[in-house]
Amino acid sequence: MAGPVLALVGATGAVGTVMVDIMNGRKSWPWGEVRLIASPRSAGKKITVRGEELTVLALAPEVFDGVDVAMFDVPDEVSAHWAPIAAERGAVAVDNSGAFRMDDEVPLVVPEVNNDKVGARPKGIISNPNCTTLSMMASLGALHREFELKELVVASYQAASGAGQDGIDRLYAEYAAVAGKEVGNRAGDVREALAAAGLSQDDSPFPAPLALNVVPWAGSLKADGWASEELKVRNEARKILGIPDLKVSATCVRVPVVTTHSLAVHATFARPVTVEQAHAIFAAQPSIVLVDDPANGQFPTPADVVGGDPTYVGRVRQALDFPNTLDFFVCGDNLRKGAALNTYEIAETLAKTF
Repeated sequence: MAGPVLALVGATGAVGTVMVDIMNGRKSWPWGEVRLIASPRSAGKKITVRGEELTVLALAPEVFDGVDVAMFDVPDEVSAHWAPIAAERGAVAVDNSGAFRMDDEVPLVVPEVNNDKVGARPKGIISNPNCTTLSMMASLGALHREFELKELVVASYQAASGAGQDGIDRLYAEYAAVAGKEVGNRAGDVREALAAAGLSQDDSPFPAPLALNVVPWAGSLKADGWASEELKVRNEARKILGIPDLKVSATCVRVPVVTTHSLAVHATFARPVTVEQAHAIFAAQPSIVLVDDPANGQFPTPADVVGGDPTYVGRVRQALDFPNTLDFFVCGDNLRKGAALNTYEIAETLAKTF
């Protein structure tokens, strides 16, 4: 008997391309058919999945007929319009955008943490968390199960690719503009180098130069000076972990890294927890790689993590002056685990139900 039918919407985009790579690398394969879908301008392109050359279909209502699971790797406004259409046509929509994350009738799922929520989907839609939140969820979820998380303070160090292809292109252009030049020794050096290369700040997805710099801002301005990315961390962590009153404060920073988000996590629990206990819990999680030997310079960095599926955890410390609190550092590829892989793992979970 043929397996369920899987559709990938946004197959030619940055995350969609990573998704195809993930699909090609999976050991097990539950799907009887795969449909690749994109905007009309990308229709007709050829992409190979599991050795079969597939033709990209133009996004239209009828492409969802007969589809069991439809993964959406597209902007919010596209998902907001098309995911309900896919659901109306009988598919379960697994959405990687922010369109439905805080909808009470749409579960926000991280398979390692709350896989039991996939069945509670009255709208026929399951949402994938923001890549920043997701990077720390496997570690926090595992600790929460044992020690009950009460408070969370996070500083993120987010890669340029979190702003899409425009962010990647801009960072490379800025690197080229400053390469080989003695800049950064006085205020305005970097901006002058970018201007000399014809790079206007008005055309950048970032509010300040990113090369040789860090920018304490990610997302859009919200009330009281908060950035949208910071509020996502708070609201999504509460929903995923099932702690509606969890105390959360986040500061999101953009750094000159192409891919892989990092987070410094300060987590307070209801019960005492030791570094040794945390190490044992992290080491037991199949989706976490523990790298924690600072005496020998061993800890996670984006350059070592990019391209991998797990999240990496290190620098685990008992917080000074804060009882029942751990500090640790997390790195996760924001295009793989932070987006495509988690979406696909949700789809794999659903495949078992057909």
